[in-house]
Amino acid sequence: MDYNDQMKNRVKRIEGQLRGILNMMEENKDCKEVITQLSATRSAIDRTIGVIVSSNLVECVRAANESGEKDPEQLVKEAVNLLVKSR
Repeated sequence: MDYNDQMKNRVKRIEGQLRGILNMMEENKDCKEVITQLSATRSAIDRTIGVIVSSNLVECVRAANESGEKDPEQLVKEAVNLLVKSR
């Protein structure tokens, strides 16, 4: 799997969000503000998982079509299972 710059940047942004949340906690910010930021971070993580799984699926299906080794339908099922397990 080739993790492109877009994927890495998403993770770096999430890392920054988490640092910000920690700062908010250290500054004793209101619970609602912290929870709002945690929810935003969780959404960003979910979207990143989707991007990575879909990119990997495209690569795997392309390789399966070229080599004929794996059933593309099985690859799709595996990708869906990864998404379900991530929730």
